[in-house]
Amino acid sequence: MNYDEMALELHARNRGKLGVHSKVELKTIDDMSTAYTPGVAAVCREIAGDRSKVYDLTGKGNMVAVVSDGSAVLGLGNIGAEGSMPVMEGKALLFKELADIDAVPICIDAHEANEIIDIVRAISPTFGGINLEDIAAPKCFDVEDGLQDLGIPVFHDDQHGTAVVVLAAMVNALRVVNKDFADVRVVFSGAGASGIACCKILQVMGVQDIILVDTQGIIHRGRDNLTPAKEEIALTTNPEGIKGDVHDAVKGADVFIGLSIANLLSADDIREMNKNAVVLPMANPDPEIMPDEAFRGGAAVVGTGRSDLPNQINNVLAFPGILRGALDVRAERITTRMKVAAGFAISDLVPEPTPDEIIPYALNTDVVPAVAKAVGNAWQQETAEQSQ
Repeated sequence: MNYDEMALELHARNRGKLGVHSKVELKTIDDMSTAYTPGVAAVCREIAGDRSKVYDLTGKGNMVAVVSDGSAVLGLGNIGAEGSMPVMEGKALLFKELADIDAVPICIDAHEANEIIDIVRAISPTFGGINLEDIAAPKCFDVEDGLQDLGIPVFHDDQHGTAVVVLAAMVNALRVVNKDFADVRVVFSGAGASGIACCKILQVMGVQDIILVDTQGIIHRGRDNLTPAKEEIALTTNPEGIKGDVHDAVKGADVFIGLSIANLLSADDIREMNKNAVVLPMANPDPEIMPDEAFRGGAAVVGTGRSDLPNQINNVLAFPGILRGALDVRAERITTRMKVAAGFAISDLVPEPTPDEIIPYALNTDVVPAVAKAVGNAWQQETAEQSQ
């Protein structure tokens, strides 16, 4: 099937993927007077007197802004706000169809972190949550950090959605190969927003030996031309100070996680890894190594980002349920505990993992309720502990 042609036809026929639908009827004068003037003034006064009532009297509590500046769209790069619109509409569609969240694409012509922060801060009263999307590193870190005081959850999916699903895959992959988080060496190809977020969540799980590789080679302390985010992560990774490229990094590794470019590794590279290696090459549309090649090199478990191959590691398993759970309990932010809880909720849906099934199908209808419940419980437990 030619999905390029099908997608162009779909978007042209429907003029995009979203529309606005009213929750109430507007057929009579009474309808008009209740939904709008004069009756709506009473609702406005009620909220003005107690702003928390905006959650009860408007759609704020179920509405998420999907915000992008179009600077890092899928595998397309910096294609601008207009170019990002089909992806943001698609994200909003997934929110609605999978988690019944009313999501609105906000594609902005702003390029500096402080500009994006100011815009999101200004529109935040309308929304119960913010999903940041396809904003290039390193400014994505600054944008997310600069919005944590809004009092509503701000979630950068490229970082944390990826990290949560990778965590879920890792939990079950390590069960399959009978290895522990604390004992494995993990190599990342790709040290952008998603790579660093995945690294940090695995560190929370007890992984002590992580090597990140970017386009300039292995990240180590003292390497030239590191961004502030990479300088920070260099302090807690690569404990042996290994230098070189990705081929050097995978020697003796237990896990490879790819967030970079196609056709990076060969079967010979996998043979240099430890026995029963876990290989998760997630570059799209073509992974760093194809599964048949990885298995030929001796990999025990392989997962990619592709829907036409087993073990698809897809953010759609994470972000709808995470925001659903956060909205349901009116969480003020997304915490590490909530992300870890989401990862385990996903992994638990495969109670007996095998090399061919370490993670649920991307459209499994049990995922969103399980993730939402786990996330909501994690927030409530965390806030209860803080109040003691």
